[in-house]
Amino acid sequence: MLLSAVPILAYNNPAETIAFYTEKLGFTFHSEWDGYLIFSREQVSIHLWFTEDPAIPKHTGCYINVNNVAQLYQEYEAHGIVHPNGKLSEMPWGMHQFSILDNSGNIIHFGEPSENEDN
Repeated sequence: MLLSAVPILAYNNPAETIAFYTEKLGFTFHSEWDGYLIFSREQVSIHLWFTEDPAIPKHTGCYINVNNVAQLYQEYEAHGIVHPNGKLSEMPWGMHQFSILDNSGNIIHFGEPSENEDN
């Protein structure tokens, strides 16, 4: 019955956030309404809400399931946004994943089941 979920993350700076999500992550910016930002890339949507508290985004994040995680990793590595402790790795829970921090400090993990990885 469930079809999808949309993460709603916090952010601190509208202009920097729009630039980060469009220029670094390759998302399309759709709208800003009273501090609420909406982005999408392929089948994934991410919404963000404004806060002046810089600590809030550092305690939130999301996990995005992808196909061809290695290709996405190369794209984001070229932009220099892969977290130093989030390199592409085989995880004990059966996922091949990597992580980034957005401009506000939200952690975003990207992964796919290990058996889907083409080596």
